[in-house]
Amino acid sequence: MSVDQIATDGISLTEVAAAKVKQLVEMEGVDDLALRISVAPGGCSGLRYQLALDDRELDGDVTRDFFGVNVVTDRMSAPYLMGATIDFVDTIEQQGFTIDNPNAAGSCACGDSFH
Repeated sequence: MSVDQIATDGISLTEVAAAKVKQLVEMEGVDDLALRISVAPGGCSGLRYQLALDDRELDGDVTRDFFGVNVVTDRMSAPYLMGATIDFVDTIEQQGFTIDNPNAAGSCACGDSFH
């Protein structure tokens, strides 16, 4: 694990991704937004990731702080996300959040769905 990344209870958020989330929260103008990460049926591989800024607290949510950003996962998604690392890339080829998930048996070309 690199120094710029902290892992707690399976999910980790890099410092770069945390900075981007903070920027997005500032743009929304609402202080108590968290990054909600979940897994839903769909996509070409069977499951797909969902990332959203959210102010809800649902029964069974697991919340962790990474570099000042609250990351929330619901109890149904947590097993699929154990060990996953959320990062943000900004290169000439790609821009956006990426999820490196060791639980994914395979993924599609778009990188948004897995099985």
